[in-house]
Amino acid sequence: MAIYVSGSLAFDRIMTFGGNLQDHVLMDKLHMLSVSFMVDSMDERRGGCAGNIAYTLALLGEKPIVVSAAGRDFTGYAAAWEKLGLSLEGIRRDSDVFTALCYITTDQNNNQITGFYPGAMSQPATYTFPDLDPARDWAIVSPGSVDDMRRLPGFFREKGVRYIFDPGQQLPVLSGDDLCDAIRGSYACVTNDYELGMVCKKTGRSEEELVAMTGWLVTTLGGDGQRIRNARGVDVHVPAIPCDGVKDPTGAGDSHRAGLLKGLVCGLEMPEAAKLGAVSACYAIEQLGTQEHHFSKDEFRKRYEASFGPLPITL
Repeated sequence: MAIYVSGSLAFDRIMTFGGNLQDHVLMDKLHMLSVSFMVDSMDERRGGCAGNIAYTLALLGEKPIVVSAAGRDFTGYAAAWEKLGLSLEGIRRDSDVFTALCYITTDQNNNQITGFYPGAMSQPATYTFPDLDPARDWAIVSPGSVDDMRRLPGFFREKGVRYIFDPGQQLPVLSGDDLCDAIRGSYACVTNDYELGMVCKKTGRSEEELVAMTGWLVTTLGGDGQRIRNARGVDVHVPAIPCDGVKDPTGAGDSHRAGLLKGLVCGLEMPEAAKLGAVSACYAIEQLGTQEHHFSKDEFRKRYEASFGPLPITL
């Protein structure tokens, strides 16, 4: 059994702003926007959607294959992953460019402004998936190379591999047709509430029509939990779990996807798998950075059981 995680690898430069970003925007001057403010701190961390998902999957005992691209500055990132036992076989290395770089500024209300330099991610991955097993393998197509996001959903469908589509930050550059093609036939489409609205707008499809196109429509709602729907009439709410303070919301969605995948590969139905996503997301929120959280399998089990009862899988 293999888990293929397609998406970005990046370095995150995370900055915190002690005020409220909207206080620095003049609504009557949006046609000539020029905003400058001092940040309180800055950290550089390993990140990228595929990297974050794979990191949390490793904490949960899985060894996914990341399908992505990295640049000439990836050596330290690669060394950290090798310590986790994660494979680098699916990562194309490009010595002519830098690894993708994300600049994230978060204010005191957890509002964010993000700037992204794609670097090596501008080119598609070159991994050939030599050992696909449709009966056992899983995949997720998360935000990354636009070429990969357009190509891989059709590839996985053709090969019979169950895949999750997570358009995320690449919604602005994916067309309505791109989105429809990726969602149609997916095992699940996972977005947050705002992203779901953007998908509906770009595709011209209602939420009900999207539900009919995929196996499961999973919508994360921040502190209000998750809504899980399918075309067979299932429509359930999975609550968020209590967190020990919110230090940084960046990467919470990626950690959620990792928990979700862990439940699915262990045979859980989506509503139950989503509960593992809720727990793993909480660990990311409690730390600054997207690959800085840690937990043992026993700690994860105890936290799950405090909110949802007995853990239905063995970690």
